[in-house]
Amino acid sequence: MNNSRHMSYWSGIRKRLQRNKTAMAGAIILLVFTLGSLLAPVIAPHPVEQMNFDQRLAAPSSTHLLGTDDFGRDIFSRLLHGGRISLLMGLITVVLSTTIGVTLGIIAGYYRRLDLFIMQGMDILMSLPALLLAIAVIAVLGPGLANAMIAVVIAVIPSYVRVVRSAVLSIREKEYIEAVRALGIRDWQILLKHILPNIMSPIIVLSTIQFGVSILAAAALSFLGLGAQPPMPEWGAMVFVGKSFLSQAWWMSIFPGMAIMLVVLGFNLLGDGLRDALDPKTR
Repeated sequence: MNNSRHMSYWSGIRKRLQRNKTAMAGAIILLVFTLGSLLAPVIAPHPVEQMNFDQRLAAPSSTHLLGTDDFGRDIFSRLLHGGRISLLMGLITVVLSTTIGVTLGIIAGYYRRLDLFIMQGMDILMSLPALLLAIAVIAVLGPGLANAMIAVVIAVIPSYVRVVRSAVLSIREKEYIEAVRALGIRDWQILLKHILPNIMSPIIVLSTIQFGVSILAAAALSFLGLGAQPPMPEWGAMVFVGKSFLSQAWWMSIFPGMAIMLVVLGFNLLGDGLRDALDPKTR
């Protein structure tokens, strides 16, 4: 009975999500970029680091669909391979920030004695703009791809903590939680079996939106020279290199910038659709 009810719940969410055209548009955008990135070694028309100075700063053509850069490297091939880096950075960042943020949020919401200390720390982190906080972390750790991910994780964690804490506070005094607590069930079992499953909806929505935010933040750090470093074909780094050639080779910056914009847009559209699909008022 419980299993069939569980299946019916997720089936209803899937149907509502499929009826949302903007969410489906976002999902299609993400599917195209994900498949392109995964299949980059197969579908890329040129080796990602192959230089051809005879084709330096060549405009988009049938030979080079999106043109070439200042070393004659194919932009389209580098975009495909750069997608693997950008999407992987977003995935790792979201997994780490979700794990840490959800854990701290649950602890803060359930244990009142620890709530004050955790939230004061989060308030300190949120007092700075996320990008400025990430830059401060990079200043301490040094530039680089791994350090950029750490910086973005630290900047994103407070948003998870606040959302999860709020959700836990809204259900920790519910009758069914009081009942299982009265039965002598341990706190960690209550948190994992009775509280966490009931706060998954806001976590899923937030993680989807933060995926795009993380990619954008990592690209911004790379653009500032603090994240991925050339010649790595990361989208933000490609925009950084291309800005010096805007007057003579606009495609070096425009196409990587469009890739960042479309992926972030896809995650935002999908996140909004998930929020509507998971909203109890729409059931």
